[in-house]
Amino acid sequence: MKKYLLLGLICLLISGVSAQTQLPAVQLHTLKGETISSRSLLNDGVPVVLSFWSTICKPCIEELNVFRDQWTKWQKEVRFSMVAVSVDDARSVARVRGFAAAREWPFTVLLDKNQDFKRALNVNTIPQLYIIGADGKIVYSHIGYTPGSEKKVLDILKGL
Repeated sequence: MKKYLLLGLICLLISGVSAQTQLPAVQLHTLKGETISSRSLLNDGVPVVLSFWSTICKPCIEELNVFRDQWTKWQKEVRFSMVAVSVDDARSVARVRGFAAAREWPFTVLLDKNQDFKRALNVNTIPQLYIIGADGKIVYSHIGYTPGSEKKVLDILKGL
C-alpha cells in the first residue's frame, strides 16, 4: 500500500510541474532599451528558436556561436527566427550589447532584466533552448549544449 501511495505522490508531483506548452506573454527589452512582448516574437509566422544564455556561460556562448556559423546555410534550408534571451543580472546587463556585437550574432538578442520570462518558462539551467511553432506552441526544448545537438534543432525546424 505504501508503495502505491508513494508512486501516486510521485506522479502527482511530476504532473504538477508540467512544462509550459504555450509561449507566455512577458515583457522583454531590446538592446536599444525598447520594451516588447514575448508574444510579438511570433509576428513573422515562422517557428522561433529561443535560447536562454548569459555572458558568463561558456556552453551558452558556444551554442550561440554555432548557430551564428550555420545561420546563412540554415536560412536557405528552412525559414525560422532566432532569439537569444540574456538572463544576465542588473550588474552585467550593460555588457550584453557589446558582447553580442563582438560575436556578430545575426539573430535578435533580448534582455530578460527581471528574469520574468525565464521564470514563466521554468528555466532553471542555462543554456536552455526552445523551439516555438508559428502557432506559439512549444514543440521542443533541451537543457545544456553538446556539440552536434544543433543538428536536431535543424531537423525539428524542417519538420514544422
